[in-house]
Amino acid sequence: MQVSLEILDNLERKLTVKLPSDKLDSQIAERVARMGREVRLKGFRPGKVPHAVIEKRYGAQIRGEALGDLIRSSFSEAVEQQHLKPVAAPSINTSGTPQDGEISYTATFEVMPPLPTVDAKALKIERPVAEVSEGDVDEMIETLRQQRRSFVPSEQPAATGDMALFEFSATTSDGRFPLEGVERIGTILGSGSLPEALESALVGKSPDDTLELEVNFPAGFRIAELAGKLAQLNVKMVRVQSPELPAVDDAFVQAFGIADGDIQTFRKEVRGNLERELSAALMARLKAEVAGKLAAAHKDIELPKVMVAAEARGLARVPANQPLSQERFDALAPVARDRVIAALLFGEIARNNDLRVDDKRVAQALAVIASTYEEPEQVVELYRNDPQLMGALRTRVLEEQVAEWVASEADTSDHSMSFNEVLRPTA
Repeated sequence: MQVSLEILDNLERKLTVKLPSDKLDSQIAERVARMGREVRLKGFRPGKVPHAVIEKRYGAQIRGEALGDLIRSSFSEAVEQQHLKPVAAPSINTSGTPQDGEISYTATFEVMPPLPTVDAKALKIERPVAEVSEGDVDEMIETLRQQRRSFVPSEQPAATGDMALFEFSATTSDGRFPLEGVERIGTILGSGSLPEALESALVGKSPDDTLELEVNFPAGFRIAELAGKLAQLNVKMVRVQSPELPAVDDAFVQAFGIADGDIQTFRKEVRGNLERELSAALMARLKAEVAGKLAAAHKDIELPKVMVAAEARGLARVPANQPLSQERFDALAPVARDRVIAALLFGEIARNNDLRVDDKRVAQALAVIASTYEEPEQVVELYRNDPQLMGALRTRVLEEQVAEWVASEADTSDHSMSFNEVLRPTA
């Protein structure tokens, strides 16, 4: 194998690889022989299909697969020989046709940039700290009551939080909806499922009350005939139901799997769940704080374009087979760059300081993930049998260990927060 290296720019490389064509010929012959033993064709006994028939019917497929395997294996050997670290799969260009007894191809790709040694002691880190209070437990129990509320008929005017059932007809520039009669809809007032102007107008209305109003419906409204349109509505309230919250009694507690219905046991369970949620949120905030400070301190790292583009696509939630507009990319590029810088430096810190993923923490993290599902054992098995899922989990745990290490070395101060502040989404 002959390999020549061309430097296209600081991070882009092009390898030209030449291989004896008999390597491809031998791989093709092996595949033809194997397929002859395995393929089932009408008119031939199993394992007795002539090679000429195999080549005629499957020759192009066999050749393509053999060439692809040869390129993959030789490329891995070539980059190792040249001491290169590609950051993504290469762009391959080849005719696939032997010339002068050789098969040649070019592989263009970007390599890992040189990374600085991070001086963690020079960083100023704010570490979020918080605890679960009795008030937080009370608030969660109230949320659980709200989730299990029922609705009972009410003769009182509708109030925020009530369920209102109403009939309406609408007139837009395109005509009447529905064409005949009325449409009936139910909603919980204040939920935001309907335009705010309509929900507000229903508050204070009793059954059989009527009203007329003009409403701008959003473009994504679920009724296509009204979506994105200004409509004149004629509305009649049909029924009002008020929420009724369950008492926190034995039956309520037993519904959460506590057989004896003991309220103190229930509160301990709720607190334990909140503490697990808080621990994960605190770690996410610490990791984001460390990542942000690392990126800010090393803005000058030159990054592979493919890594920034991939991160931008991830931020935009655009699948790999769909285009990302230049305008959208430009808007996301600064954040994408910071995230790539942080990810690279997390890995570099781990290598330079011999930080290895803690298998016990991985198992604990997997147990927490699995505990949110009805059949946790199946989730654990899924992760253990999926290298990609398990690899992502191990990377997450290692990055958490790096964040903790940086915080222990840096000029770190604690920032006290409430439970709700920690759980509030960050910008």
